[in-house]
Amino acid sequence: MMRDRQLFSAVLLILAFVSFQNLCYCDDDQTVLYESFDEAFDGRWIVSKNGDYEGVWKHEKSEGHDDYGLLVSEKARKYGIVKVLDEPLNLKEGTVVLQYEVRFQEGLECGGAYLKYLRPQEAGWTPEGFDSESPYSIMFGPDKCGATNKVHFILKHKNPKSGVYIEHHLKFPPSVPYDKLSHVYTAILKPDNEVVILVDGEEKKKANLLSGEDFEPALIPDKTIPDPEDKKPEDWDERAKIPDPNAVKPEDWDEDAPMEIEDEEAEKPEGWLDDEPEEVDDPEATKPEDWDDEEDGMWEAPKIDNPKCESAPGCGEWKRPMKRNPAYKGKWSAPMIDNPAYKGIWKPRDIPNPEYFELDRPDYEPIAAIGIEIWTMQDGILFDNILIAKDEKVAEGYRQTTWKPKFDVEKEKQKAEEKAAESADGLKSYQKVVFDLLNKVADLSFLSAYKSKITELIEKAEEQPNLTIGVLVSIVVVFFSLFIKLIFGGKKVTPAASVENKKPEVGESSKSGDESEKKDETAAPRKRQPRRDN
Repeated sequence: MMRDRQLFSAVLLILAFVSFQNLCYCDDDQTVLYESFDEAFDGRWIVSKNGDYEGVWKHEKSEGHDDYGLLVSEKARKYGIVKVLDEPLNLKEGTVVLQYEVRFQEGLECGGAYLKYLRPQEAGWTPEGFDSESPYSIMFGPDKCGATNKVHFILKHKNPKSGVYIEHHLKFPPSVPYDKLSHVYTAILKPDNEVVILVDGEEKKKANLLSGEDFEPALIPDKTIPDPEDKKPEDWDERAKIPDPNAVKPEDWDEDAPMEIEDEEAEKPEGWLDDEPEEVDDPEATKPEDWDDEEDGMWEAPKIDNPKCESAPGCGEWKRPMKRNPAYKGKWSAPMIDNPAYKGIWKPRDIPNPEYFELDRPDYEPIAAIGIEIWTMQDGILFDNILIAKDEKVAEGYRQTTWKPKFDVEKEKQKAEEKAAESADGLKSYQKVVFDLLNKVADLSFLSAYKSKITELIEKAEEQPNLTIGVLVSIVVVFFSLFIKLIFGGKKVTPAASVENKKPEVGESSKSGDESEKKDETAAPRKRQPRRDN
């Protein structure tokens, strides 16, 4: 029995271990670097001492979580920091996965949050002097400012013929998520030259590193190039058409004839008021009392349309209208004919490209460090869970265990906030409808004795929108009291508890009633009308 229990416990332990491995495939042999920032980064990351990089890095919690990250703490600053790998990573061997999380806690208007995967320091840089010129192999991550909105993937590759390092940019990269949530960016470099970009674990872009359709400029240059020393011959004629040299201007072609002439057949309409101006002084205008002729000049009445011209076909001097001149031909020019000397558009001849090369795989430079070198107008950018691995499953495991739980919490909170905002907007619309209706009700003539109390309640509700329901209840009480009075007679029911004076009985004379109502109106002065455009 004891042996069976031990065997059962061992099986459970194995199953638990397998389950954990499935949840987080975190094989140390396949993990080159993992930085969780659970501990302070001092001593492990080196802040650039370059004078241009004044931004202060902080070890802070992600908003709403107990998880720490590397925080960009100030706006409008340059930031530089480096993490040196234990040993350089050769990108030519197998699959390589680059992954990290970043959260724009204050949103992102203008700034970058990309990483640079740096070459060994023998290339001519130091962590303390890290800057924008420090040589890198790959640059990867989000960047947004103005028209720029992309997740960069840039491969810096050496041309083996020229020895020059050239930046090759991924064409049509994914856009940056526009919110304040945590997002995880993944670049997978495969042995077949394929690179896959994931955002939050979802494939957004797939490209071939050797394809000119996917990268600009193409990694492999053109076989031929235009000869830089070739020049266009002096007698090379690129004109496809030329003026006919044998053409002669016709004798009857008048270049001086105007385009338009007066219409001699036009006649002045009957009733045309030749002596009446189109505009006259405004007879109702008066000189302003504060007008000073010495400072403001002589005052003149403003002009208005002459009212006499409204019923007439026109006023003022009549002139014949203009019409197109049938004799007009404009300036003569010879017709165009095919150019017998035309040779086409000249271009230099192609020659073999001295920088052309062929290769089966990119000649990656090793990665020896990770650098964050950014200039941003935004603070609150938080980097976390930076990973370099040799297996896609490792990256997937970290996404599920470190990023996904945080993202789900943030997403639910965002949904709740959006729902609350929608509810608030709906309540405001509802309150406006209620207030507009109550204002119209208060203007009813048979409620004149209650108008001051109704308007007072509406004013309170406008100042404190959360009282809307209470106001409705109060108005219902007023209407119910009035209903009781009209149906059963007797003494008028007071519209609210604050009204102390009793009304005279219905059986009294109409004169007494009128005097009583006048007294009521005097006792309860008319309140100002509340604003109705809320």
